[in-house]
Amino acid sequence: MIANNIFRAIGDFCTAILFPPYKAFRLTDGWWSSNIINIVFISIGMLLFLYWLVQLQKFQKAGEE
Repeated sequence: MIANNIFRAIGDFCTAILFPPYKAFRLTDGWWSSNIINIVFISIGMLLFLYWLVQLQKFQKAGEE
């Protein structure tokens, strides 16, 4: 019974709080406006990956691991 309530609470949280902003993106007209959130997340991920690579090179040149 408790497990059923937990999964129901997770489902209600997702549908009531997390998903409504994405419904607004679905109603937009163009491809760019619909996918702007994906572009932002990919850009942040690429910047963090480049930062990580620079830090790896810095530690490799210093001889630390």
